[in-house]
Amino acid sequence: MSKGKQTRDNILNVAFKLASENGLESLTIGELAKQCGMSKSGLFAHFNAKENLQAAVVEYANEIFIQRVIVPARADKCTCYKEKITALLNHWLNWNQSFQGSCMFLDAWREKCVNQTPAQQVLKQAIESWLSYLQIQIGKGIENKEFRSDLDPIQATFELYGLYLSAHLYHSMYGQDESTKRFWLGVERLILDWHGSD
Repeated sequence: MSKGKQTRDNILNVAFKLASENGLESLTIGELAKQCGMSKSGLFAHFNAKENLQAAVVEYANEIFIQRVIVPARADKCTCYKEKITALLNHWLNWNQSFQGSCMFLDAWREKCVNQTPAQQVLKQAIESWLSYLQIQIGKGIENKEFRSDLDPIQATFELYGLYLSAHLYHSMYGQDESTKRFWLGVERLILDWHGSD
């Protein structure tokens, strides 16, 4: 790995931690340079603009998301799609809680949901990719005759995401234990409905 790549990765790692604590919009070239022990001009040379920095941080966050959520679920010894989806949801919820109940993707989306900044474009692609991945797993469960044949993977994913958003809110209001309990009660009911009477 080149020295430039190492420096850039270190910057993104520090930026990711700062954004996780204070939100993506809080990132500035000046504060990040201070935290990295660099000059503003030295850090600026890697990204050229705050918007490019934010987009790079979202890309970096998505790579970490894949490593923390999708890769571990693939490594779990799941014998059916119910187990695989449950594993994905477990790692997904842990991802949320690792930011003290404040998912960086949700926060970043809320901060500038109207403007199509570079960060917003990368963020949209990351979320769409994750939604698509969930839909594919549910679709495979249908093909495998594990879930009922008339189940709509898009609607099922929509409802799962609704539970995730609710867990995000409840974590902030009532704490992790209550949030986790309500999340899994909702997931159990959803998956029971997916099986139906087929």
